[in-house]
Amino acid sequence: MSLMDRKAQIPMATVSAADQDSKNTGISRYFQLATLFRSRIESGQWGLGKQIPTVNDLADDCGVSRATIRQALDLLENEQLIERFRAKGTFVRKRPRENLWLDVSTDWTGLLRSVEASTIEMIAEKRNVALPMGVEIIGEPAPAYRHMRKRHNRKGMDYLIADSFIDESIAQTIRHKDLESKSAFKLIAEIPGLQIGRCEQLLTISAADMEISSALSIPLNAPVGRLTRQLVDLNGKLIVFVDGVYRGDVVRLGIKLR
Repeated sequence: MSLMDRKAQIPMATVSAADQDSKNTGISRYFQLATLFRSRIESGQWGLGKQIPTVNDLADDCGVSRATIRQALDLLENEQLIERFRAKGTFVRKRPRENLWLDVSTDWTGLLRSVEASTIEMIAEKRNVALPMGVEIIGEPAPAYRHMRKRHNRKGMDYLIADSFIDESIAQTIRHKDLESKSAFKLIAEIPGLQIGRCEQLLTISAADMEISSALSIPLNAPVGRLTRQLVDLNGKLIVFVDGVYRGDVVRLGIKLR
């Protein structure tokens, strides 16, 4: 039975206003609780092999209905993090995967380094477009950009969705085969004589929305890292803008202090 089917079978009278805490977040309460419970397993608060609190206790502690707790636990069971036993209770089966193998580089050489055993899939491409409205940029925008949405995969795991905008006048000089298979920064680095005047990146932590959840096969509201990168040439023109969203369980940021 699918999650949607289970939801459809819950009588509306049993679901309180607190259960659908979407007024401020737009995210169903049981998804929020699944994220909370997942964090408790990851941190060891709910130990491996140990029994977790009962549905009744969790419902009282969280101020929601038992149906909402069951929905949250359904998600964890689907991820094989917990296991339920009739008349015995619910136990932690395993912790979320520890996949912190992707380092966010803070130097130019690191930015050009390819992730081992990764592949790139071109999802969409548009020519002669403007930058998205509302983004904060450095430098002056180019007249038009080539927009490419790519999905990065490593050993069967989709770990990054990246929207790259490359100055259209530059993109036209690059083989389409390379546009499909290489990162935007690597494409720029391979152009003879093109000099970079400024490079900046910004990492923020957020939660997966429905689109990212589907694209990266992660739970809604799961932690993600959003990384924006910008390249400006010596004339002050923004030639590359990249907005990438990484799975939060694979990315880490290390900075050497001087």
